[in-house]
Amino acid sequence: MTTKQVTSKNHQHGDSTSRGLSSNGETLSMSRHQLWLAAIKPPIYSVAIAPIAVGTAVAFAQTRLFHPQIFFTFLGSAILIIAWLNLSNDVFDSETGIDIHKDHSVVNLTGNKSLVFWVANFCLSLGIVGILALCWWQQDWTVLGLVLLCCLLGYTYQGPPFRLGYLGLGEIICFLTFGPGAVSAAYYSQTQTFSGDNLAISSIIGISTSIILFCSHFHQIEDDLAAGKRSPIVRLGTSKGAKLLTCFTASIYILTLILVITGALPTLALMIFGSLPFAYQLVSHVNQHHAIPQKVSNSKFIAVNLYLSSSLLLILGLIISPYV
Repeated sequence: MTTKQVTSKNHQHGDSTSRGLSSNGETLSMSRHQLWLAAIKPPIYSVAIAPIAVGTAVAFAQTRLFHPQIFFTFLGSAILIIAWLNLSNDVFDSETGIDIHKDHSVVNLTGNKSLVFWVANFCLSLGIVGILALCWWQQDWTVLGLVLLCCLLGYTYQGPPFRLGYLGLGEIICFLTFGPGAVSAAYYSQTQTFSGDNLAISSIIGISTSIILFCSHFHQIEDDLAAGKRSPIVRLGTSKGAKLLTCFTASIYILTLILVITGALPTLALMIFGSLPFAYQLVSHVNQHHAIPQKVSNSKFIAVNLYLSSSLLLILGLIISPYV
């Protein structure tokens, strides 16, 4: 079912391009620069930025408190922790063979799994140092506990002996980690307290983050099955998965509307509805092409656009609300 595969010869001889076949049989090639860009995954670092920004924006909307030093330290640490998660997942996937056809795996590109593993751990260590500094400034270690819990959840996704992502639990882990976990930690770092409203709002970010992961499964059923990975799409099939995606996507806006009506979110949070064009594009694209791997493979990038636009508009609404 997958149409773009990397030959072992490319890796053995260090070729500067990766070749495969497109859906119409046309030869494709990616430069080594493009492969590295795909491996680094710049858009994925938005899942580090948005939860911290949303938690901080909710704190500002509720209390008008904003501590720039805390915010930017937390942001830098979150980016480093996501780098660890990205790199370590490539290492763990290389051990199961699920990435054998993934030309933009960092492990496949470098051919040095050990190096990638230690670079990942170095990023994690630096990220934790930043959180330690933040906690030392505040003389409060609650944020460290929350971040370590999120890291543990992130590890269980692909890391041995858990590999919960292979059991189809990745989306749940993603929701908890990047929703309630990260957003609550960011909120606490600004206010040194918790908020029920913030916890409810964090669900919006948790859902939109999980949608990105959910969309990444549609085009790789064959490789998932070969590696024994029971992703939600493997379990449900692509047709039911596309319908479930529609429900998940709609829930972002339904939940936002409910939270505005109940007063948990300010009215300006309805700006999030400005991301509806991306929501419609994602849902219609996946429902039309869910069974065609080479056409549905870009759905995760549309999901990232939805995530970025909805998060940005929500943050903007929260920041502006105290002034109107």
